[in-house]
Amino acid sequence: MTVQDHNVAELETWRDGVRTQMRTSALTSAHQLCIFEQWCDAGLGAPIHEHAVEEVLEVIAGTAEIWLDDASFTVTANQSVLIPRGARHGFKNIGEDVLHVRATLAAAVFEASYDDRAELSRRYAPKR
Repeated sequence: MTVQDHNVAELETWRDGVRTQMRTSALTSAHQLCIFEQWCDAGLGAPIHEHAVEEVLEVIAGTAEIWLDDASFTVTANQSVLIPRGARHGFKNIGEDVLHVRATLAAAVFEASYDDRAELSRRYAPKR
């Protein structure tokens, strides 16, 4: 068992107005999960993308508009959306306060394919 202290984990700016804290991944010895939290300023979030694995996107605080394929959902605190593998999705903060979300992916390595090829890809995997 490993105890992780999330109080000391750094916040990364993934894009302007979107701060991310990686909580669990292959970098912390996880084998099947990647969990991270994001804090998104008003009007901001994650552009359309997809993953090769399922994802649960949970709203901790605030209000999000979540797109899943051709559908759109308004999701508020203590609600979540199960995103099937390969489904195109994204979200944005549609409230005035900071949106706080937690994402859980069924893989220890974070990988995403973005519709916008200019979007910076990130891969959280152990260096060999």
